[in-house]
Order: sequence, then structure tokens, then C-alpha cells
Amino acid sequence: MNVRHVLVLPDRDAAEEVAQEAVDRFGLPQEPQLFRDALAGEDDAEDAQWLVVVEDPQERLDTTSLDDLAAEYEGWLEAP
Repeated sequence: MNVRHVLVLPDRDAAEEVAQEAVDRFGLPQEPQLFRDALAGEDDAEDAQWLVVVEDPQERLDTTSLDDLAAEYEGWLEAP
């Protein structure tokens, strides 16, 4: 089973930093994917959150550690 963890970040810079830090900190084989998530009804880029999607095919990543990483950049781990 392939588990995906979604970290929500306030902006693109934070998302890029979290993606790189996740690779370094958790030894990920590939960098997580980044997605822009515009808030409902908003077209302004200032109102967009960024998602960092971390693939965890072996279910070895600790969700508390992922949430702590996101929190360092004013984000959070989305509940499954």
C-alpha cells in the first residue's frame, strides 16, 4: 500500500524548503511533489496554500515528525 502524506504550507517558498528538508531529514528517495491549492472562491495568488505530497510506500514515516517539520514553516500535516 502506498501512503501519501500531505503537508499544507502558507506559500511556495515554505513548500520548497519543506520538500528539500523532508528529503534531507527522512532520507526520501525522491523529492516530494508541490501543488498550489487556491482557497475556494479566491483567484488571488496571495490566498493560495501550497501542498507538499510525500510518498511513503513502505509506511515508515512518522506522522508526528512530518507535522513537526510542517509546523517549523507555519504549516501542518493534513489528516488522512
